[in-house]
Amino acid sequence: MLRSIYNWTMALADHPRALWWLALVAFVESSVFPIPPDVLMIPMILARPSRAWLIALVALVASVLGGVLGYAIGAYFYDSIGQPVLEAMGKGDAMEAFNSKFNDFGFWAVLGAGVTPFPFKVITIMSGWTGMPLGTFVATAILARAMRFFLVAALLWKFGTPIRDFIENRLGLVFTVFVVLLFGGFFALRYL
Repeated sequence: MLRSIYNWTMALADHPRALWWLALVAFVESSVFPIPPDVLMIPMILARPSRAWLIALVALVASVLGGVLGYAIGAYFYDSIGQPVLEAMGKGDAMEAFNSKFNDFGFWAVLGAGVTPFPFKVITIMSGWTGMPLGTFVATAILARAMRFFLVAALLWKFGTPIRDFIENRLGLVFTVFVVLLFGGFFALRYL
């Protein structure tokens, strides 16, 4: 099933309304869809490198707006919508333990999920469910998603096709290393 969804998403990159499809995929990925918008962004940027920044901006705006939908699901519809989505992803059992500490680390949770392959929808729903301040959530989501999408756009714009294989095969590693370096930098500034 995931392979057919992936293939469908890749075919959208060639569509004349690819930017609209990207916006839709980025929007729903932040709350319910399993395929990240990167799989649509990569072929779109490779096909038209001059539009790399516009493509990243569309993904950013749509993803943050979709994140607000995820936040609303958590805040207002957790029992009827949010819980089943999270349970389908295998995240339902740890909800109570996660909720007790989530807001203490909410900024870092949103930032980490926004730039890494961790499902962003889990954090958007949890942010609403735990009552994270909406302003904090939106600001952090903008920062995280901008870092992710503009980094992908910059790498593809600069290096083109050779970086595509690297990103597709090691996307999780690239963003995980980036987040570790980011956290390490904040830790060093605070404690050293």
